[in-house]
Amino acid sequence: MSTAITLLLRELHKGESELEWRLLAAGERHRTEHEVHHVTSDLARWSHQNAQALAAVAGTGSSWLAHLKQAAATNDAITGVRQRAATLAGRHPEPGLLLLHDVRNLFVLSSRNSVNWTMLGQAAQATRDSRLLSLVSDCHPRTIRQVKWCNATLKETAPQILGSV
Repeated sequence: MSTAITLLLRELHKGESELEWRLLAAGERHRTEHEVHHVTSDLARWSHQNAQALAAVAGTGSSWLAHLKQAAATNDAITGVRQRAATLAGRHPEPGLLLLHDVRNLFVLSSRNSVNWTMLGQAAQATRDSRLLSLVSDCHPRTIRQVKWCNATLKETAPQILGSV
């Protein structure tokens, strides 16, 4: 496997892991929005499955996977501290605006992952790597569904929320 493909696998694993964490965090923040809470949980599971599939192809013993998991945990801890500090300081963003912010960020992350899956698929075709082609065929459709959910949620909620602020 070429160095470039290995780097793309790392980027995808990092992206899927980050998206999983962000989906779970958004779901918890918007727990009272039952659809958002439940759908983000399902979407996070898909990112987790994608990250596991990537790890299986790249080799689970790789040191870069341990590094990525540690970075994701650190990132999540920092986000939690920022949110608690904002709450203590009395800064409470409008829940609707926070939902738009979260879904927009999820859209960007899932779109980035989709682009990376597309690039990996093209590389797999060019190198005739059936294992990578199978990986992309299994995982990319889940990412596309994540992008579509974020886009649909933005289209549905943005007019209501932005029109009432």
